[in-house]
Amino acid sequence: MLTLIKNTTVYSPHYLGVKDVLLTDQRIAKISDQIDLPAQYEWINIIDGTDKILTPGFIDGHVHITGGGGEGSFKTRTPELSLTDATTSGVTTVVGVIGTDGTTRTMTNLVAKAKALREEGISCYAHTGSYQIPVRTLTGKIEDDLMLIDLIIGAGEIAIADHRSSQPTVDELARLASQARIGGMLSGKKGVVNIHLGDSPDHLSLIEKVVEQSDLPISQFYPTHINRNRLLFEAGIHYAKNGGYVDFTTSTIPKFLEDGEVKSSLAVKEMLDAGVPIEQMTFTSDAQGSLPDFNEKGELIGLKVGRVRSLYEAFVETVKVQRVPLEQALQVITSNPAHVLGLTDKGVVGEGKDADLALLDPDTLAIDTVIANGQIMVQEGHPIVKGTFES
Repeated sequence: MLTLIKNTTVYSPHYLGVKDVLLTDQRIAKISDQIDLPAQYEWINIIDGTDKILTPGFIDGHVHITGGGGEGSFKTRTPELSLTDATTSGVTTVVGVIGTDGTTRTMTNLVAKAKALREEGISCYAHTGSYQIPVRTLTGKIEDDLMLIDLIIGAGEIAIADHRSSQPTVDELARLASQARIGGMLSGKKGVVNIHLGDSPDHLSLIEKVVEQSDLPISQFYPTHINRNRLLFEAGIHYAKNGGYVDFTTSTIPKFLEDGEVKSSLAVKEMLDAGVPIEQMTFTSDAQGSLPDFNEKGELIGLKVGRVRSLYEAFVETVKVQRVPLEQALQVITSNPAHVLGLTDKGVVGEGKDADLALLDPDTLAIDTVIANGQIMVQEGHPIVKGTFES
């Protein structure tokens, strides 16, 4: 089937103006001022994009697709991601990770869930490993996972500066990053190392020591939770100015904000004001991961679950509350994560690119239509494709 989106204002994420956009199968075939096709044929689906803005589908690069948690024993294990959790939030691409629990949350389960989400209609990738070093891989080696498993694109999330980490040394982290880099080079992938940052005052120092003491570039690392507290955020500004990527976690709870977490929308504004290029920043939701609250003794005192929806909500707040230009706010959830993760056909509205798109209301940014791999998943704000076990 051909799908023609007529008369829509296109953000690629950069502003392109009012265009017609033609989709053939899973790709964007043509973007032009006017494309005319015979409307009487049933195999041509025409969408009226008048008074809508067309953007790339959103990318969420850090999702516990098989569930996470467990810090409060087995009953606190969080549930898996459902298809419509992503699509109704405008997300058409997710990257699955394992967190604290690298024992009952396995790589075989992660890959199987990623394949299931692909079968249900969205794009899904994964990182190999969990918080711990040495990494528990699928094949036995990081390089082999990257080279032989198409949907594995990096390693992580590896925990540092956290009481839940395996307390890796400089040499251990450098060796892991080297393996990911080589595996990425040999498989045509980025092979990034996704780094979980905790509340320790060590902040980003371990990554900085690896970069200082080895030949590895700072871009090999993709640290998340940079907005966890004010001191880490300030360290993140310095890190980004040195060329590093910084990722802000959008899932939060009021207590975290009261305790000093920097809202993702505010984090973008403050980093821009500090002179950090927008291209260095991304949002991820940490969806289905636990949001644990520990006391000063390291004892768990509260637990919530992250949501994919928070990614979209933080994007809207970045535009509406922080007054960051729409083009820049869109980059944080589209072209920037695509670049960091090496997803060359994602994150942009361009000819030959994947047909992952969202139609939004230009005033409220409410989601009207979501298209993933050329298939309409959400229409008029309601899911028309649901996951296998969703009612």
